[in-house]
Amino acid sequence: MTYKLIWDLESIFAGGSESDALRKRLDLLQQQVTQYKDSVQQWETETDSPEFLVFTQLLKEYEIISKGFSETMSFVTALQSANVHDKKANTLLGELFQFVTEFNDAQTIFSKKITTISDADWELLLSTSSMKKQGIAFNLKEIRRDGQRLLSEKEESIINNLSIDGFNAWSAHYDTVVASIHIPFEGEELSVGQAFNKMMGDPNPEVRKELFDKWEKAWEEKAPIFADILNHLDGFRLTNYKLHGEDDFLVKPLEYNRLKRETLMTMWETIAKNKELMVAYLTRKAQLFGKDKMEWQDQDAPILLGDLKEKRFSFDQAAEFIIENFNQFSPKMAKFAQHAFNNSWIEAEDRAGKRPGGYCTSFSESEESRIFMTYGESINEVSTLAHELGHAFHSEVMWDLPVMSQDYAMNVAETASTFAELIVADATLKSATSKEEKINLIDVKMQNAIAMFMNIHARFIFEYNFYTKRQNQVLSDEDITTLMLDAQKEAYANSLATYHPHFWASKLHFYIDDVPFYNFPYTFGYLFSLGIYAYAQQHTGNFEDSYIALLRDTASMTTEELAMKHLQVDLTQPDFWQADIDIVKKDIEEFLSLTESYL
Repeated sequence: MTYKLIWDLESIFAGGSESDALRKRLDLLQQQVTQYKDSVQQWETETDSPEFLVFTQLLKEYEIISKGFSETMSFVTALQSANVHDKKANTLLGELFQFVTEFNDAQTIFSKKITTISDADWELLLSTSSMKKQGIAFNLKEIRRDGQRLLSEKEESIINNLSIDGFNAWSAHYDTVVASIHIPFEGEELSVGQAFNKMMGDPNPEVRKELFDKWEKAWEEKAPIFADILNHLDGFRLTNYKLHGEDDFLVKPLEYNRLKRETLMTMWETIAKNKELMVAYLTRKAQLFGKDKMEWQDQDAPILLGDLKEKRFSFDQAAEFIIENFNQFSPKMAKFAQHAFNNSWIEAEDRAGKRPGGYCTSFSESEESRIFMTYGESINEVSTLAHELGHAFHSEVMWDLPVMSQDYAMNVAETASTFAELIVADATLKSATSKEEKINLIDVKMQNAIAMFMNIHARFIFEYNFYTKRQNQVLSDEDITTLMLDAQKEAYANSLATYHPHFWASKLHFYIDDVPFYNFPYTFGYLFSLGIYAYAQQHTGNFEDSYIALLRDTASMTTEELAMKHLQVDLTQPDFWQADIDIVKKDIEEFLSLTESYL
């Protein structure tokens, strides 16, 4: 079957950034936000007790508005991603930020009023049949907790309004600058997305080296601009934390991910204790390339021994491969993936003018998802495609839940996606027909593990150290580059011959305004999904239902509670993390054994 490489956004709002339907939805959304704010302001908690009828109505309005933001924000962001030169989309995004600010003002009032409800009335409210039916007590308790830290309504409104041309604007400015960067190669001007895919995946080491040098130069040239953006973006965030009485910059990321600090630190400490074998893998791979140590741009390069040619997957072949292997674990996942391909939910075309990276976004009103990427036919792109379909499936199984119960955090969001990747990685490995192909595919599988244990670890170390210093001073681009190099050397245990000094400038994740520390959740999700994958192989009979039940609980309890309920494991202890890392170590040991004769 032939699938389209360009996604269908017309079924959401016909006409792109000039869509009349989008314009009408934005106008309605503005009205709904204004009405909601008025309703919240007029709400009197004391007179609403004990039935809490107004409170129930406010939750209904919140639900409608949240879905409206999901629908319109996802659509406009999709337009921007597919065409970085769509100026009208940029204007629409600015308009949406204005609506979000007013909505945030309303939520501030709502949260503060919740905190004024007496403990007795609060328990009474949570025990009403309406609240029990919705199953959102956990989420409401989070709102009440956060409301206790809020400043006055006026002060919160000022912060929200200043965010538009401050916090949010710096994040948007990063995208604008990135859109202006092009990498010259063989007479062409590659977008950063195109250049990155070729730089990290081309089988020719000279091509990888040439592109990496040009890549580094491109980001270095604009490093002072990116330093300004990063300083002001995170400076705004730190100031906001302080205004709310919080000096510990990890508190919010941990609360957002519903994760204990003890769990996070146990995970990193266990990883740090297991770096030796990972270094051995990187060194062996470098030796297979005829080098003593691994160079940065070679980490994801394919290992092609003997007469082996890198296996390529057309988009259609990738689709069929993913559907077939999803079906081995979950027919519902396979059926969903088939639906996504059939209905053109994926923007995969390799063309200029697209932003780099890949993501999945949800449209809550339409109850659909869309996937953005630049597909390049390598096994890595097949994995990325499976990864994003995992995200989309996560949303799919939760559409019938209240919006609050769909608001899962990033760490568990990365669980479903990484689980989907693991299915594809193992499937490709089992399909190997020669020793050389098996080596190649183990390496492909290990690229993800190394990214999680080394690259993501470097990002966490860097960001932690950057925030620590930024609390007291503005950092120059040279200072930031030094922090990045030091973090990479620590995370990679000094195992590389070359590093990526301006990685901090090239990585979008450091410039996202709504999610701080956009790094450790990936590693958490990877290891957590390994635990689920091991569970799946032991409980094949009822796995699908158990897996979906876990996904549906991801926004209704803490991460530690989720793991205990569905996997019966304690995430604060190193045993769980070590067991997952041991799975990876078995693959590395096999890789070292298989490649010994090629040295």
